[in-house]
Amino acid sequence: MDKSVSITDRTKVFAIRIIKACSFLDEKSGVCRTLSKQLLRSGTSIGANVRESRSAQSDKDFLHKMEIALKEARETEYWLEILIESELVEKSKFYPLLQEADEIVKILVSSTRKIKERLNGSKSNGRIIEATSENQ
Repeated sequence: MDKSVSITDRTKVFAIRIIKACSFLDEKSGVCRTLSKQLLRSGTSIGANVRESRSAQSDKDFLHKMEIALKEARETEYWLEILIESELVEKSKFYPLLQEADEIVKILVSSTRKIKERLNGSKSNGRIIEATSENQ
């Protein structure tokens, strides 16, 4: 995906891809439907938390919401790995989703690390930090 796309837009596009993948899984029976529900919850929650972080009440609140998005992204990776490795889905169809989830994790790890550094820097030198989604 284009590197100039914001994390907010990227996670929204990812959520839409997850919804489509889960619609496909829901057409199957049993385990696929159960895993589909887990994947749908975690995969769509990433973007919701990133979007919610834009209205954070404080720098700590912003960090907290971004960390939740990171946890959800890691959970999404897990469910995608389970689906692929158990051979419930064709690897060729679901591996691109796993790759995108991995990229989102990397972006969120980098973003949360930078936010933590700024917050820790603000405590040590008395600066007030304005953390926004544009700082990512």
